[in-house]
Amino acid sequence: MNVLAQLSLKHGDAGFHEGTTEKDKFEALKDEFSDNARVVIFEDGYGVSRSSDYIVYSVEAETIDKIVAEYGRATKKHAIVGGQTSCKAPEIAAFERHLPPDIEIISCHSLHGPHVDPTGQPLVLIKHRASQASFDLVSNILSCFGSQHVHLTAEAHDRITADTQAVTHAAFLSMGTAWRANNQFPWEMTRYVGGIENVKCNITLRIYSNKWHVYAGLAILNPSAKQQIRQYAESVTDLFKLMLGGHKAELESRIKTAGEAVFTAAGRRDEPLLLSDDVLDRFSLGNSRKERTPNNHLSLLAMVDCWWRLGIVPYDHMICSTPLFRLWLGVTEYLFRKPALLDEVISTAIEDNTFRSDDLEFTFAARGWSECVSFGDFSSYRDRFEQIQSYFAPRFPEATRVGNEMIKVILEKT
Repeated sequence: MNVLAQLSLKHGDAGFHEGTTEKDKFEALKDEFSDNARVVIFEDGYGVSRSSDYIVYSVEAETIDKIVAEYGRATKKHAIVGGQTSCKAPEIAAFERHLPPDIEIISCHSLHGPHVDPTGQPLVLIKHRASQASFDLVSNILSCFGSQHVHLTAEAHDRITADTQAVTHAAFLSMGTAWRANNQFPWEMTRYVGGIENVKCNITLRIYSNKWHVYAGLAILNPSAKQQIRQYAESVTDLFKLMLGGHKAELESRIKTAGEAVFTAAGRRDEPLLLSDDVLDRFSLGNSRKERTPNNHLSLLAMVDCWWRLGIVPYDHMICSTPLFRLWLGVTEYLFRKPALLDEVISTAIEDNTFRSDDLEFTFAARGWSECVSFGDFSSYRDRFEQIQSYFAPRFPEATRVGNEMIKVILEKT
């Protein structure tokens, strides 16, 4: 069920009369809400726009301008309009371009995926062009989700979502691409055993089980995201070259300098770890065993190197972080704040070729996703995503179940 349908159900019971539409699902929605007299399903967006006091455009960021141009002119006088896209720059531009001047603009964005309980999760509210009374009304309407409201500007939203989501998504998209290129299901291999590997496998499958546009809009339409994804690809490439060349001293210096900037300088040295061994080891898609194969964890090393190069302190945005970002930050912190493990990873990167073919494909993948985003090509992004999605599809149900359990635990811990 989409966000608007959930909102209609919640507020239909609470005394709100709403309209919602998905043109290609009109009959299905009519049947779904046939026994709820307080929810009205319109055949197209004109009926919604003409009759509603509060309108939410829950559409792909790529199409927001076209859809607002189509239905915006029918907006009821003095109505409140918002959107749920992951990138606010094109959304706000569309509203300003196509909505009458008397319309108030209050946007929103739930910072979690469709299978996560919204209770306690961050929900960004953006008062772009509105009275305080209208903003309070929208806050009250959306309070039914039980989320934690965070007030931001559109510009701050896009910068923070880029900091917390863009590179995280790029890392896992690249992992999936590399595993498919090597024809691997990593959870079935003895090399991918242990807590960090569990997080990699689970989150990668969780991302690929969703719709491609959830990630494409944020990556392609957010200028900050493009820069960060490009830097991540550069960090992956630079570190992989140091590994191939056997430049241990240079690799160690770069990695530990980045770790010092991201973790120690941020005042995390004496703070408890976000994730512990028992949490990391609890969730596995395959048959776990006691022996762990040393891994150089190129994806994690490159993440911290990228944050360092861009001057990002990931802890600054915890209040606006998604569950996936907290998991990813948790495993990077786990690696970098355990000196013996980090030294093992550096030695493995230079002396052990076990994961070398995986690292090669991962490097190709990171650069490929970066180029796709830089070109702004939604069609290419979709093709790449859906090809890999079909490869992993048989394991999505189990991955979703395990991933939900993992996210529940991380939310309790953070």
